[in-house]
Amino acid sequence: MRKITSSFFISLDGVVESPDQWHFPYFDDEMGAAVAAGFATTDAVLMGRVLYDEWAAYWPEHADEPFGDVLNSIKKYVVSDSLQTAQWENSEIIGGDVARKLTDLKARDGGDISMSGCATTVRWLLREGLLDELNLLVHPIAVGAGLARLFAPDEPTIPLELLRAETFGSGVLNLSYAPVRD
Repeated sequence: MRKITSSFFISLDGVVESPDQWHFPYFDDEMGAAVAAGFATTDAVLMGRVLYDEWAAYWPEHADEPFGDVLNSIKKYVVSDSLQTAQWENSEIIGGDVARKLTDLKARDGGDISMSGCATTVRWLLREGLLDELNLLVHPIAVGAGLARLFAPDEPTIPLELLRAETFGSGVLNLSYAPVRD
């Protein structure tokens, strides 16, 4: 059975928005290896509409950048009821009964379905019991107010269990969690 996994660059105060403004001083070979290892079992990516729009506008023109060729060629599933067509290579829109369709995708043969970003979609997946692993690269920085956090204050409690933990030389924590299943 395939897993749905999600990965975030996250600050100590829970910010996941605009990592391009605070993340890069911490990106090093250790983090690059961890990101690559997390992607090694993946044969598809899952994203929400906002991230799809951003990436579809950027990556087709930047295939020469690291991961560019991979992101352009990999299968992409886009959770959206408003997107009518997906022009980016190998993209498929998932609308309607998304929970059922993702459950069916997980039951198919293949590698993991990975996500990067999409906090709103990840919160929904956790509530629906569809997310199998949450990977956090916790950066030793407090970004402050005004930016979106992984978990909103009105979200229900979601118990998680620690699967793996590693500390990089930069002070970044590489943490992997799974939802606690009843």
